[in-house]
Amino acid sequence: MHKAARLITVALVALAWLSPVAAQDAPPRVVDDLTRPLDRVFDHFVRDGYVYYGALKQDRSGLDAYVQAIGNLPAAELNSWTKAHQLAFWINAYNAFVLESVIDNYPIRGAFPAYPPDSLRQVPGAFERRTFRAAGHALTLDAIELDVIAQFRDARALLALGRGAVGSGRLKSEAYTEEKIEEQLADMEEEIVTRREMVEIDLGNDEVSVSPLFSWRERQFADNYLSRADARYASRSEVERTVLGLLVPIVLPLESDFLMKNQFRVVFHDYDWRLNDLATR
Repeated sequence: MHKAARLITVALVALAWLSPVAAQDAPPRVVDDLTRPLDRVFDHFVRDGYVYYGALKQDRSGLDAYVQAIGNLPAAELNSWTKAHQLAFWINAYNAFVLESVIDNYPIRGAFPAYPPDSLRQVPGAFERRTFRAAGHALTLDAIELDVIAQFRDARALLALGRGAVGSGRLKSEAYTEEKIEEQLADMEEEIVTRREMVEIDLGNDEVSVSPLFSWRERQFADNYLSRADARYASRSEVERTVLGLLVPIVLPLESDFLMKNQFRVVFHDYDWRLNDLATR
């Protein structure tokens, strides 16, 4: 046998022996029966925050099963869960209802000039009027975000909400779970500095450009991050200090040095309401 062929064979045999061990070492994700259909939807149809909406519209049985199940969930059962479990439930519910709203109207072709033609904002009342059933309640998307999720006082949850938009929090290819939500939300917090839709630090132009989400939900973010802002930012507005309290601990060292010099301006760029559709990425 040729030497190169022997090396390939040895490598393949080694992989065959090592793969089962690796699989045994990796702890399985814990996904409860209620959430499992949605977890599969995210696994099958979400890639890097973008969604195969066309394919999901053709194969929506898993999403529909999840939406029906959470609509039938007794409120008393939900209230008996831990706070982590409840928060995971509401984030999942919000994201599932957004997916449902999109595929119910897909392909979206609107003419309202304030938003892109494919934006979910082109669907009248998608966020503020259409109601969804969850744990015995009929709620709009805005109500879930502002009245329910806000009560958990964890601003990271706002970064986990996919509003069907490129500029929203990046959807994961998995559902949120009680056991993993702390890690999942920590990931959402840390990754904002890697996405221009959320934050862009321009060292050359002395500018920090951030999503308007931080001003829309200023109070929620301030409750979590304002106290972390360095004293040197005292003369800045509350929303700027809040943003900096969030950013300084998670940016790269060079960017941290830039921010600590406090010689930059903060601007809020336009929110990108284009549909996070993988077909048009």
